Amino acid sequence: MDKLILGRYIPGNSIIHRLDPRSKLIAMMIYIIIIFWANNFVTNAIMFTLTIIAVLLSQVKLSFFLNGLKPMIGIILFTTIFQILFTQGGQVLFQFWIIKITSFGLSQALLIFMRFILIIFFSTLLTLTTTPLNLSDAVESLLKPLKIIKVPAHEIGLMLSLSLRFVPTLMDDTTRIMNAQKARGVDFGEGHLIQRVKSIIPILIPLFASSFKRADALAIAMESRGYKGGEGRTKFRILKWTFKDWLVIILMILLGLVLFFLKSPK
Repeated sequence: MDKLILGRYIPGNSIIHRLDPRSKLIAMMIYIIIIFWANNFVTNAIMFTLTIIAVLLSQVKLSFFLNGLKPMIGIILFTTIFQILFTQGGQVLFQFWIIKITSFGLSQALLIFMRFILIIFFSTLLTLTTTPLNLSDAVESLLKPLKIIKVPAHEIGLMLSLSLRFVPTLMDDTTRIMNAQKARGVDFGEGHLIQRVKSIIPILIPLFASSFKRADALAIAMESRGYKGGEGRTKFRILKWTFKDWLVIILMILLGLVLFFLKSPK
């Protein structure tokens, strides 16, 4: 759990750190869209090169990203194996009973695997170089035009900020509860699958209780400080959109055009 990177921020003064959080969010959304156009070797090589360059520019160690991937490896491998076994088409490479592995299934599994890695790397880069408060301010700013249709932009930004802020805290609480249970003789790694699932219950109940206590204390603290929503509130942190932010968005759009023309036809 110490390697979980969601909600964690690494202070720095790199060019990625200094970008406006709104431009990083927009770039992330464009990235997720255009990554589905990377369906051959050339387009994936371009995406990997771009992502590695962004990681290097952030001055965050690559090993930190690799360690942060480890909690997601199980989900990635499960999805990849699922694609191999249940995607049919192309030449049959291996067949045993109802199991059939085809060339198309392998290629699709490889694409899914690479997309997972790229998206996790780029989203991790966003959270590592942007404070939760700046990220929530960016979300609120981007959602402001939707206030016309009664979308609560400030409340959504506040919820995002609080969620990211308390992810590390919840992880610390989980570690503390697990250590307390282990001290009482609970072994979370023994027995079959059902027994392991049952052993999680002694963790979930105190974790839920602790979370509700924190939420109640936070609500009381906000009310005692006069919080009444976003109407009329001023901001200490003012977001500034600069030429570098325009340049990032233009580069992402150009990248999307390149991938669109280089992608393989279905």
